[in-house]
Amino acid sequence: MLVDIFDFDLDKELIAKTPASPRDTSRLLDLTDDVNINDRHFYDLPDILEKGDVLVFNNTKVIPARLYGKRGEAEVEVTLYHPENGLTWWSFIKNSKRLRPNDVVVFYTSDISPEKSTFKAKVLEKHGEDGVLIEFLCSADDLSKMLEAYGLMPLPPYIKREKPLPGLWNKYNDKENYQTIYAKHEGAVAAPTAGLHFTDNVLKKLEEKGIEKVFLTLHVGAGTFLPVKTDNTDDHKMHAEYGVITKEACDAINKAKKENRRVIAVGTTSVRLLETATDDNGILHPFNGETSIFITPGYKFKMIDYIITNFHLPKSTLFMLICAIAGTERMKQAYAHAIKNKYRFYSYGDSSILKCVNKI
Repeated sequence: MLVDIFDFDLDKELIAKTPASPRDTSRLLDLTDDVNINDRHFYDLPDILEKGDVLVFNNTKVIPARLYGKRGEAEVEVTLYHPENGLTWWSFIKNSKRLRPNDVVVFYTSDISPEKSTFKAKVLEKHGEDGVLIEFLCSADDLSKMLEAYGLMPLPPYIKREKPLPGLWNKYNDKENYQTIYAKHEGAVAAPTAGLHFTDNVLKKLEEKGIEKVFLTLHVGAGTFLPVKTDNTDDHKMHAEYGVITKEACDAINKAKKENRRVIAVGTTSVRLLETATDDNGILHPFNGETSIFITPGYKFKMIDYIITNFHLPKSTLFMLICAIAGTERMKQAYAHAIKNKYRFYSYGDSSILKCVNKI
């Protein structure tokens, strides 16, 4: 399938740099109807859903995986995306051409200069599009503390932030904003952004209406932001991401399906893990491992009935996925409506709820 099918024009002014405040005041494009498009707000979600619906959330927790460092006089920006083990990580590095195996990168902050820093990593391997394999030169117990002290939230490349100059380290409050309120299991290096709109108030109203919550975990990788560089979707390589679905979660979701209740995935990450772990008979099984599932139009969904999701990049794997869910022409029509009505796009932007029309 040609990647150009999924292209569209977007004014850069519509790219959200900060989230709505409060979170649930973001806009919600309602495509639950087969024909109409309705403009709502996220706090309307409890009114859209029905008693007995099951919302499936991804409770991964984003780690501060973006680091600024120096190798000699060379400045580098490191984004961790996949662990090999406790201390060894695959990473994408800006200015990586200056790096060689065995080079040591010293990380710094606005308050801790490279000369005073004790946080370092050694370059192990360089592998083209797979990035750079680095090993942190500290104990496994200390690594999470070091990342918390030195790291920034790994915002996608279309959200620009200043380098960590004095006074700018926490200027935008991204460590709070770029995290769902139900985040639990550390390991993601990108947020499951569909969940950023939920507030305690919305969750309370959902519970009062009798809407069930189920949690799974998919540690989102920075590969989710990588552009599709091939002309055909068949030639694109998806990066693997680690996920877990417990037996308890499976039992709750399978019970709902048996009772003909609707399963609503919160985000593309929840969709990808659910579809990975569901068999051809529509039964969800416990899962503990990696998935690199790549969903494009023509795929028949085995589990989900609806998805809550943000607005995605042109020609991205995420836009391809929602086209597979709701139909390519329907999504192009919806995005044209969103652009005309100045919805805010991408990670900190507005939300939508889509009906799955391509099911087994």
